[in-house]
Amino acid sequence: QVQLVESGGGLVQAGGSLRLSCAASGTIFGIQTMAWYRQAPGKQRELVAVITSGGSTNYADSVKGRFTISRDNDKNTVTAYLQMNSLKPEDTGVYYCNALRSVAAYWGQGTQVTVSS
Repeated sequence: QVQLVESGGGLVQAGGSLRLSCAASGTIFGIQTMAWYRQAPGKQRELVAVITSGGSTNYADSVKGRFTISRDNDKNTVTAYLQMNSLKPEDTGVYYCNALRSVAAYWGQGTQVTVSS
């Protein structure tokens, strides 16, 4: 089992920045990818950014050039970060951390990001 705990959400004005963190614990050996998804009210959950165990990254077109995903691997934890700059009101939503290990997908509880205009 993998446990994911997100932090760092909040309220920010348009143009501002936030940094989200996702700490993975438990059976972290073999975590392949970690990703951030978001879900706006009334919309489907969408992929924002993903990072592989080798450090390769991929981003949704809507956040390219503004968001950066990174990852720290420690002996007992793996932490993924999402640096969000030049935030827009349309970035508002609940951000979820996701980890893939073998054939299982794990999710965090989500953290709210609200960008005011």
